[in-house]
Amino acid sequence: MAGNISNSASPLTSSLSKLQSLNGLFAIYKKQGPTSADVLNTLKETLLKEAGVKDPNPRKRKKQSLKMGHGGTLDSSASGVLVVGVGNGTKMLSTMLAGSKKYVAVGELGKATDTLDASGSVTLEKDFEHVTRVDIEEKLKHFVGDIMQVPPLYSALKKDGQRLSVLLKKGHKVEAKPARAVSVYNLTLQEFKPPVFTLDIECGGGFYVRSLVDDLGKALSSCAHVKELIRTKQGQFTLEEHTLHEEHWTLEHILKSLQPCSESEPAQDCTKPPQVDT
Repeated sequence: MAGNISNSASPLTSSLSKLQSLNGLFAIYKKQGPTSADVLNTLKETLLKEAGVKDPNPRKRKKQSLKMGHGGTLDSSASGVLVVGVGNGTKMLSTMLAGSKKYVAVGELGKATDTLDASGSVTLEKDFEHVTRVDIEEKLKHFVGDIMQVPPLYSALKKDGQRLSVLLKKGHKVEAKPARAVSVYNLTLQEFKPPVFTLDIECGGGFYVRSLVDDLGKALSSCAHVKELIRTKQGQFTLEEHTLHEEHWTLEHILKSLQPCSESEPAQDCTKPPQVDT
């Protein structure tokens, strides 16, 4: 430690320097409950506090501000991998958004909800006793490849600058978005204990697991909704190897797991994460 720097000032000076040097991508674990935006705000405030930036007013942060974003929304009720871009890494988030993702989805036959998941109100109940494991496996084949999918009404998609989910909660009438092309690379039935089933899914950008489960229920002459959803992989970032849990949302841990990005680097090089201990 240099003699002209006090013991109390040195750690904060070092932390602020680390904060301002963050440029790249890393992955955090998002738990069930908060929105992806809430999680990102918590992460940002945690790092700013560690760096000694105490004033919460963004207008007063200026040079001490932290440019940060995520590479694809996870529903409030979902958990798993959330890729975060910081500094120049935010320019690579579109690559993560459009890239491949893996999920484990737990669905329940016999009940449909307005949100297509367990957070919503039940809108329909139908028999499911006729559905067999073979039936599900056969129907899943029709959802693999390049398919057309109608996004859920309750989603992050926007109309007139506002999210559809927000408009619905305000009581506005919202029309369904038109079906759009999405890609499903792998889709398998992991377990079936009526009425609950578990799916392993690998898909491209813009794909909604909730819509898949809803459509599957209809294809089985019943109905269904998502009980639990876990994102296990996004791009090359995996749940087991790369995600930082909240207790590790520190500058030290992020610097160790950060995949650096520069404007001159190809996106594919930037999105190859290092192996980290979480």
